[in-house]
Amino acid sequence: MSVAGVRFKIMPESLDVNLEDLKTKISEVIETFEAGKLSESEEVPIAFGLKSLNITIALSEDEETEAVEGKIMEIEGVSSVELIDYRRAVG
Repeated sequence: MSVAGVRFKIMPESLDVNLEDLKTKISEVIETFEAGKLSESEEVPIAFGLKSLNITIALSEDEETEAVEGKIMEIEGVSSVELIDYRRAVG
């Protein structure tokens, strides 16, 4: 089984969304996928106090990134999900 490093940009619905709570919910969703594990996350300022949550996950290459995006979109408080990087993990 090969593992990929996948990076997503997640936009909250509003400034009121707690990004730490959102990160916890996303981590729970990611772990339901084969080899799914949240590796790192960062809050990136966008404008006027709005921040995106950029996450990097480990994921089996057998999993479809569209399926991951769809599951994250189902989480309350998520406005959009964008795949920003996909790399095969070596090791």
